[in-house]
Amino acid sequence: MKRPLVILTGPTAVGKTALSIGLAKKIGGSVISADSMQVYRHMDIGSAKIRPEEMEGVPHYLIDVLEPKEEFHVVRFQELAKQAMEEIYEQGRIPIVAGGTGFYIQALLYDIDFTESSEDTDYRRQLNDFAAQYGEEALHQKLAKVDEKAAEQIHPNNRKRVIRALEFYHLTGKKISEHNEEERKKESPYRYAYFVLNDDRQRLYERIDRRVDRMLEDGLVEEVQKLKKMGCTRDLVSMKGLGYKEILAYLEGEMPLDEAVRVLKRDTRHFAKRQITWFKRERDVIWVPKQDFHYDEQKILEFLLENLKKRGIMEDGSEDRS
Repeated sequence: MKRPLVILTGPTAVGKTALSIGLAKKIGGSVISADSMQVYRHMDIGSAKIRPEEMEGVPHYLIDVLEPKEEFHVVRFQELAKQAMEEIYEQGRIPIVAGGTGFYIQALLYDIDFTESSEDTDYRRQLNDFAAQYGEEALHQKLAKVDEKAAEQIHPNNRKRVIRALEFYHLTGKKISEHNEEERKKESPYRYAYFVLNDDRQRLYERIDRRVDRMLEDGLVEEVQKLKKMGCTRDLVSMKGLGYKEILAYLEGEMPLDEAVRVLKRDTRHFAKRQITWFKRERDVIWVPKQDFHYDEQKILEFLLENLKKRGIMEDGSEDRS
């Protein structure tokens, strides 16, 4: 019998956090964060990290486990998430993977293997030097020439993943997008339900703008200033995150604050759009459009529970196990 796994994802600012708490309390679940920023300590405001009091006693994993100078990538996520899942299963609870990093979710759900090819550190160094000289966009164009699909899926600013895709092609002669597609065809080792919470685009964009305004009120600029004093520079993976790179640009005199905020809101909206596009490509997804439930959280929760019963992830009468 496959072990149960619940995924609750969707675009940024859609309301995943509150729903994940409600669901966890109903089914005896523990939450594993699938967020590339909330894993970092000292990065609370810009990552919209859940506060301890908001957890309502629900155990959370992969939050505040790394320092900003440490690297976090999909293989590290897989490793930490699998450890967390073992612990959750041992406690007789159900893991709920909640967050918006679709690539991480896909890697965990289908147990994608990223270890097939070896490394070529010299080639990687050449690509890093090329990016330093000609810029991220030029490096991204290199990828587009050999693997157009991978280039569509990887943001130009994500130098690490662009280089990995180029290195994979260099070593194997095979496109990493094709390799990942083959891996995705594998059957998941879990009995799962994959929920994608979504909203009307205009409402979602308004939520994003309000969230950015709230982050500034809560002290986002001061948070980035502290990170800067700690020696965190734009070269770090953590400082490339939305909210951090824009405010850092302001602090380093590259643009005024109002322009940094405008860019942050715009880029976050673009990010949400890319997230939705990613989830539309995924298979066996259960879409949860909030407007269809008239924004009634209780009705949304009931819909999730009904689907968990249908998939044998929870039995009738097993609610309220918190």
